[in-house]
Amino acid sequence: MRDFLPTHRPALVLAPMQDVTDLPFMRIIARRGAPDWFVTEYFRVHPDSHLNRYILRSITENETGRPVFAQMIGKDLPSLIRTAHELAEYPIAGIDLNLGCPAPIVCRKDAGGGLLRTPETVNRLIGSLREAIPGKFTVKTRVGYTTPEEFPQLLEIFRSHAIDGLTIHGRTVTERYQTPVHPDRVRTAVEMMPCPVIANGNVVDVETGLSYLGQTAAAGLMVGRGAIRNPWIFTQLASAFEGKPAPAPSYRDLWEYVLELYDEIGRETEKFNAMAHVQRMKKTLSYISHGLEGEFEHDMRRMKTPEDFQEICKRHLDHDTPLPAKPPVDSKLFCGFEALVDARAELPAK
Repeated sequence: MRDFLPTHRPALVLAPMQDVTDLPFMRIIARRGAPDWFVTEYFRVHPDSHLNRYILRSITENETGRPVFAQMIGKDLPSLIRTAHELAEYPIAGIDLNLGCPAPIVCRKDAGGGLLRTPETVNRLIGSLREAIPGKFTVKTRVGYTTPEEFPQLLEIFRSHAIDGLTIHGRTVTERYQTPVHPDRVRTAVEMMPCPVIANGNVVDVETGLSYLGQTAAAGLMVGRGAIRNPWIFTQLASAFEGKPAPAPSYRDLWEYVLELYDEIGRETEKFNAMAHVQRMKKTLSYISHGLEGEFEHDMRRMKTPEDFQEICKRHLDHDTPLPAKPPVDSKLFCGFEALVDARAELPAK
């Protein structure tokens, strides 16, 4: 990962979010200021798994000019090693192992964040994968399953293997997205790990990003939900790091972004169904709309047709009022994002 760290400022990375950070979303983000590297949605790994062709396109057809790490999720070691070797045949920057997804259906299968309940399994997986992966190997984790007090034991495991980077979502698995992060745990990792540490969790604007960096001294930031609502966030953060003026988008800029999402995702959808596409967009808009002025969220939830979508977005967003810097921080925001994640996180029953 050191090869990808900027020399003059902290690194900026787009977080992998299942069925969100696909190739169309990467394209849209890059048009507004690309991160320093991308991480794919996770490749589900089990004994009968095959590489997801749609996710592969985020690697093989990625024209953003940015490196792409391929992320895996699973618990079966032979299958993880096999998949890592298969992914190495593609132009990836490295392999990332997901130890942080908090979706209940994932954790019940002892994958993602569920693996943190058994540190001995984490140790075995990371050690074996490190031996099997000749290129860069990174890990994305949380600070524990139930409590941050679990983190020192996990950190010793991460330290004992020559991983190339560690991204830490500063909450436990059971805290999901509903609590403040634990920057002290991230800072401890920064001080103890021989590899770069990237801080993740609750970065929704420049202010929260700068604060997180100040508290952790991390090598960079990984931004997830903040980039869904504000695709200009990487440019804004980079500008703040460099003391330059940052873009200040308006509602009309948001309207153009939403229309791009609608068009790009629709163009990539197999067996396109206009009504189903509107329903999919409502899930994303329920997050984007939170905190905006007026009745956009209320009206958006009731739209059914493409004509409804176009009319409601134009009526509420086609004006030059500056966007609020960040949404209100309340449980409604977090629950909306959790619903978006849970609906898209299901692992196969294998």
